[in-house]
Amino acid sequence: MRLFTLALVFIFQISTSIAQERPNIVLINIDDMGWRDLGIMGSDYYQTPFLDSLAEQSLVFEQAYAAAANCAPSRASMLTGLWATRHKIYTVASSERGKTEDRKIIPTKNTLFFDPAFTTFPQILQKNGYSTLHAGKWHVSKNPRDFGFDNSIGGGPEGSPRNYSSPYGLSNWEGPEDDYLSDAIMDKTIRSLSELERPFFLYYSPYAVHTPIQGKSELAKKYHSINSEIGQKNPEYASMVENLDRNLASLFSALQSREMLENTMVIFTTDNGGLKGITSQTPLRSGKGSYYEGGIRVPFFIFWKGKINPGRDKKSLITQMDIFPTLMEILDLNNEIELDGRSLWPTISKGEPLDQRRLFWHFPIYLQAYSVPDPGIRDPKFRTRPGSVIRDGDWKLQYYFEDQDFELFHLKDDPSEQNDLSSTRPEKAQELLKLLQNWWEETEAPIPTKPNPSYEGL
Repeated sequence: MRLFTLALVFIFQISTSIAQERPNIVLINIDDMGWRDLGIMGSDYYQTPFLDSLAEQSLVFEQAYAAAANCAPSRASMLTGLWATRHKIYTVASSERGKTEDRKIIPTKNTLFFDPAFTTFPQILQKNGYSTLHAGKWHVSKNPRDFGFDNSIGGGPEGSPRNYSSPYGLSNWEGPEDDYLSDAIMDKTIRSLSELERPFFLYYSPYAVHTPIQGKSELAKKYHSINSEIGQKNPEYASMVENLDRNLASLFSALQSREMLENTMVIFTTDNGGLKGITSQTPLRSGKGSYYEGGIRVPFFIFWKGKINPGRDKKSLITQMDIFPTLMEILDLNNEIELDGRSLWPTISKGEPLDQRRLFWHFPIYLQAYSVPDPGIRDPKFRTRPGSVIRDGDWKLQYYFEDQDFELFHLKDDPSEQNDLSSTRPEKAQELLKLLQNWWEETEAPIPTKPNPSYEGL
């Protein structure tokens, strides 16, 4: 009996040791913050001292992409590690956005929320002993608790609050109603840290800086006198960005005071490009909702003190879908799900660029134009018309289903996507189109072709 007891103690000690070796994970996913919206990424307007400092201590990926140009499909792909063609969440709400008479074909029907058959990486973390907490925006089902979280602060089906002051208009919010929403969520998040056991996973995904653009007047004042050479000029939005930075500084201070930053990996990203007319991603073209670079290129960096060397990776093409397989490799978890993302661990541990790979986006839907004119989009009526995109090395092809037209860009020479090379490099365009067509077949991508009887022409 004594030997059996000793054996149990020994096994418990081993399992406890393994659990302690597993890193804590903090995933920060900001809503609608563009590629240029941090000082570390080139903003000359927004003040983000904490995030800039954290990024300086991190590995920053300069060629990082959202899995989609708007929030729900991007988040769904990040959490599942799968192309949108598999979970079939292509947009927010209906795929028939814009005026009926302006849509030439009938778009693919959109899926609003996760099918329970899909597995998220928080579910795998939870099943493998992680204490899991979600804070802020969720948007891919009715409740984060159904997909791997022990607790959630303010997460539900909503894509944005009604207001940043009360009433917030959030179905799952249980908290104070007398504070600025971003501050209220952060305050409750910090108070909830005491409930987390190690190892823990914190998914912090604030509603900011999504619309409505309602800043904090005490922070907005100084931005009226700041000039930007890249077109960033909205003081209210700037105050939301700065307040976000302050909230994250408070979170990290709380983690540090509770000795919860030791052996903690921090992943920072945003769900899509910045909203055109509110912010600017110069030199990138257009913004949120568009599949030009301004709509899908995002800031992305990873911090893990003592495990990852700080620096900048200017070459590796990465996507948010890579988070899932990266965590599985780091934690040595036997994941039987076939993922579309690729593990970044060999890259972040050795400091070598990721092997060349192709990235794809599929958007068989319509998304109406901004309320303000955007000279960067292809036409004045839609940010997105049904189509697909492939990026292969420095080349990018954007294909449109309405008329089988396409655009070809060489991003190294033309990051602003101003020079369509499809007529001067037809052989390259056809090569990429063939690769795109093969991908459609491999992923069973729906291709909308049915004419819209209500279409009135351009």
